[in-house]
Amino acid sequence: MLAVIASLAVGTMIFSCSKKDQQETPLNPIPREIMAQIEAYGLSTDNVQKVADGYLVEGDILLTAGQLKEKVNTTALRVGKVEQYRSSNLVTGLPRVITVKIVGLSPAFIAGLDTALRRYNSLGLRISFMRIASGTANITIDGYNQAPVNGQVSFASAGFPTGGNPYSSIKLNTNAAAFGFNPNVLHVGSIILHEMGHCIGMHHTDYMDRSFSCGGSPVRENITPIWIPGTPMGPDPDSWMLACSNGGNRPFNSNDIIALKNLYGR
Repeated sequence: MLAVIASLAVGTMIFSCSKKDQQETPLNPIPREIMAQIEAYGLSTDNVQKVADGYLVEGDILLTAGQLKEKVNTTALRVGKVEQYRSSNLVTGLPRVITVKIVGLSPAFIAGLDTALRRYNSLGLRISFMRIASGTANITIDGYNQAPVNGQVSFASAGFPTGGNPYSSIKLNTNAAAFGFNPNVLHVGSIILHEMGHCIGMHHTDYMDRSFSCGGSPVRENITPIWIPGTPMGPDPDSWMLACSNGGNRPFNSNDIIALKNLYGR
């Protein structure tokens, strides 16, 4: 399962399934109708992968067969000239407490989860998060072990809400090539923060022009955005949901908070 990718040679981490400006020919071509459904979500059709539970797109977003059949609302929120957030497939039934459980992972991953939960809960949104140690959680975080493939290593994956409920699973790579033998809590927390964003309906911030953070050619500029008052007119390189990242600690910036409060604020 590919997800957040890092180049082992240069240490660059990206939330997509290839290095910047690098394309690979798929071994098993994805059906044209599936590609059209993925594009309807406002997602990149580059390097789509068929996995057991559906299709992995943009490196860390899992779309199930059921989700691909759903009617997609193309309304978008635009923050700045390049930074955007997709607003379809959201969590409903607000206000709401979303429970999160982490299973079979080391204390550094637990501390990383607590870091991510504190960051969300500090915003005073109509959704809040609570870690539980037992019982059934709304979101379960567990691990998988995948060694580097062609010099790249996956970090994590998640999906979008269905039926008004958050996506129920986040997968974190426990291979030492991903987070190391002694994972950095702030790095882990930032990855979990990003994947939780997908679970509550957030697309990659630059989904309308992935060339901003990933290089290559602009895509999806034909989607009409809704501007959010109080946000800058220029690009913002520090969003927690950018498709490509240089790794390390990445908390919410001011524009991230504006967008989250627009979608889930009181």
